[in-house]
Amino acid sequence: MNNIYKRIAEKLGLRENAVKATAELLDEGATVPFISRYRKERTGSLDEVAVRGIESALKSERELEARKAFVKEAIENAGAMTPALENALEIADTMTGVEDIYAPFKPKRRTRATMAREKGLEPLAKMIMSGKPSDCTSAANGFVGKNGVEDCEDAIAGAADIIAEWASESPRLRNITRNVYRRNASIVCQTVKGKEKELSDSPLSGYADFSQTVRRMPSHQYLALRRAEREGLVRVKYTLGDEDDRLDESLCRSFIPHGASRDCTGVISEAVEDASRRLLRPSVETEISSDLKEEADKVAIDIFSDNLRQLLLAAPLKGKRILALDPGYRTGCKVVALDAQGNLLEDTVIYAAPPREDIEGATRILSRLIKTHRLDAVALGNGTASRETERFLKASGLMNPEAIYIVSENGASVYSASDIARKEFPDKDVTVRGAVSIGRRLIDPLAELVKIDPKSIGVGQYQHDVDQGNLKNALDYTVMSCVNAVGVDVNTASEKLLSYVSGIGPALAANIVAYRAKNGDFATRKDLKKVPRLGDKAFELAAGFLRVPGGKEPLDNTGIHPESYGVVTAIARQLGVKPGDLAANSALLDKIDVKKMASLGLAGEETITDIIAELRKPGRDPRIDGDNEAFVAGVNDFEELRPGMVLPGIVNNITAFGAFVNLGIKENGLIHISQMSRKRVNNVGDVLKLGQRVEVKVLDVDSARRRIGLSLIL
Repeated sequence: MNNIYKRIAEKLGLRENAVKATAELLDEGATVPFISRYRKERTGSLDEVAVRGIESALKSERELEARKAFVKEAIENAGAMTPALENALEIADTMTGVEDIYAPFKPKRRTRATMAREKGLEPLAKMIMSGKPSDCTSAANGFVGKNGVEDCEDAIAGAADIIAEWASESPRLRNITRNVYRRNASIVCQTVKGKEKELSDSPLSGYADFSQTVRRMPSHQYLALRRAEREGLVRVKYTLGDEDDRLDESLCRSFIPHGASRDCTGVISEAVEDASRRLLRPSVETEISSDLKEEADKVAIDIFSDNLRQLLLAAPLKGKRILALDPGYRTGCKVVALDAQGNLLEDTVIYAAPPREDIEGATRILSRLIKTHRLDAVALGNGTASRETERFLKASGLMNPEAIYIVSENGASVYSASDIARKEFPDKDVTVRGAVSIGRRLIDPLAELVKIDPKSIGVGQYQHDVDQGNLKNALDYTVMSCVNAVGVDVNTASEKLLSYVSGIGPALAANIVAYRAKNGDFATRKDLKKVPRLGDKAFELAAGFLRVPGGKEPLDNTGIHPESYGVVTAIARQLGVKPGDLAANSALLDKIDVKKMASLGLAGEETITDIIAELRKPGRDPRIDGDNEAFVAGVNDFEELRPGMVLPGIVNNITAFGAFVNLGIKENGLIHISQMSRKRVNNVGDVLKLGQRVEVKVLDVDSARRRIGLSLIL
C-alpha cells in the first residue's frame, strides 16, 4: 500500500504523507469538497484539484494492483512463474506492461498456432528458435506423418505459426512496434466509395483526404475522424511510410537468436514478418487508437467540465423579480412572472412575432404583468423568434433595454418534460415550465441548471463521441464541486440541489425536503440531525456546506463548520468580545494573531485562517462579483454582417479548436484558436472564459452555410 502512496506522490508531485492522509480520509467516506475545505491540517492544505487528483490516481493504482494480483495467480496456476516474471510483474507500473507479461499465458481462441501445437509441432518450433539445425527440412522430417502433418513444408509452416505467436507475445517486440508507430505512424482517411457527395455536404467534409501523424493528432480532430468513420463516410488506416520495411528488419534483428544457422534465420524471419503484419501491427494499432481516444476523451471532458463550471458559477441576479419569455412564432411567446425566489406568480401567452403578431395586445399584457408584480428585469430565451421578440421588447419601452437579458434555452425542454418539473408544476404544461426555467436561470443559474442533465446544457465539444460513463462522472463531480463551493440554503434548496451537497445524495435530499415540508424551516444546522437517516457522518460531511440564513445561530449562515464553533467562541474570548461581534468586523478580525491562536491549541493555522475569511464576509455569495450588465448587440441580423466589422460579443462555448461567440443574432461566430493572439495559443481556456465579453472583428461571412469567422486580433 505504501508503494501506491509513493507512486501517486511522485506522479502528482505531492508529499507522500499528504497522499496517505487523503487516501485514508477517502476510505473513511469523506468527499473531495469536505477534505479540501475542512481537513487542511491533516492533508497539508491540499486544494480540491489535488484531492481530486489523488482520488482518481488511487482508483487507477488499485485497479493496477488488482490486475497484477490476478495475473500473478494465473501464471502461478499455470505452473509457469519464475523469479524473473515475478520481478517483472512487481515493477510493472502500467496496465500495458502487465498485459504484455500476461499475453503468453492468456486463454487463447483457436488460432493457426493452436492447430500447429495440436499437430505436435511445438518441439520443432523450439528447435528452430534455438538456431542450431542447419537444415530445417531435415529437422521437420521427423514430424511428417504424425498427427496429420502431411510433409516437411506443412511441418515448417506450423512451426512458423507457433514462432509468429511467440513473436507477437514478446514484450520487446511489442515495445519496438509501439515506439515506431508512435514516432512515425500517420493516420490516413479514404472516402468510402459512393459516399463522396454525402461527405462533401457534411460538417465532416474536411476529412475527405485527411492525413495526420499520430504524434500531432489534435484531440478534436481524432474525435471527428472517428465520427466520420462510424457514420460510414471514411475508412481509416495507419501508414508507416519509409519506416514500413525498417520495422520488420528491426523486429527480426531483435528476435533471431545470435549465431542461428542460415536456414533457421530464414524461417524465423518469415515468421516474424508474418507476426508483424498479421498480429503485432493490428494489435498495436488497436492499442494506439484506444490511447488516442482516451486522451481525446480526456481533453474533451476537461473542456466540457471547465465550461460547465463557469456556467454554473455565473453571477446570479439577486433580489430581482423576473419577467421570463420563451419566444415562438405560431404558438406565441410563453410568458411567466417570477418573484425574487423564482416562485411562479402568473403565466400567459403573447403574440409578438408573425404570423399571429399582435403588438398592441402583447404590449397591454406585459404592461399589466410588470405593474402588477413589480417586475425588475426580463429573461428572454435565445431560441426561435428570440430576435423578433427582443426588438419588440425594446421598441415597447416597457422595460429599460439594459434590463433585458438573453438567456440560453439549452436543456430547458429537457427540464420541462422531467419528473422534477412535473413535481414542481403538476398543473402546468411543458411550455410554462420551460419559461420558468429560463427565468430562474437568470435569478440563480446554479440552482436551476443542476436540475438538468449537464450533457443537455449545450457547452463543450463532441459530447456524444466520448466515453459516456467518464463524461457523466466528470460532469457530476463538477456540479457537486460548484454546489459545495457556493453553499446551499437548506430552507429553500430544491431536492436536486441538495442531492449534490457533500454527504447528502438523493435519498437524504428527499428526506430533508419532506421533513422541511412537514415541520417548517430549519432554525439551526443541528436541526438537520432530526431528519430521518441523517446520521453523524452525513452531518459531518454536509453541515459546513449548508446555510441557515436568519436562523438562531449566526454562524450557521457561514462556511464555518459546526465543529469549529467552539474555536470562534475561544477567539472571541481571547479578544474580550462576544462571538457575534466578530462577524464582518474588520477592526477586530485584523487583531487576530493566527499563529498565537494556533499555539493555544484552538485549531490549526489553516482552519483559523479560513474561519477569519468566513467571518469577514458572512453569508456572502462568492458569485456576486460577476458581470450582470445586459448585453447590447452590435447587429440585428446575419445579413448585416460584413468582413472588417468590429462587434461586441459574449463567449458562449469553448472547444479545443476555438470559441463560439454570441453576436446578438441567431448564428454564433467562431474565433479559431489561431485568431486569438498574435502569439501562439496552446489552450483556448488560457485566453477566453465562458460568458466573457469580447470585441471581435468579422473575418469572413459564409452565407451559404451561415458561418461567421471572427478574430480577437483587431
